[in-house]
Amino acid sequence: MKESNYKSYCELPLFLDAKTVAKVLGISISSCYELIHEEDFPSINIGNRIVVPKDQFIRWAEEKSRRCR
Repeated sequence: MKESNYKSYCELPLFLDAKTVAKVLGISISSCYELIHEEDFPSINIGNRIVVPKDQFIRWAEEKSRRCR
C-alpha cells in the first residue's frame, strides 16, 4: 500500500482529482478510477474531468470507516 502524504483533511484542496484521491487513500490510480465510477462514490463530471468535492469525500470516508468497525 502506498503511503499518503496528507496528514489531515484540512490539507486537502476544495476539489480533489483522481491523483489526489489515490494519494490520500494509498491506492493506485487505476484502482482510484474504479472507485470513482462506483455508484456511492461522490464524484462530479465537469466536462471531461472528474472531481471529488472535499466535504463529500470526507463524509464518504467516515461512513466507510464506520461500516468496517
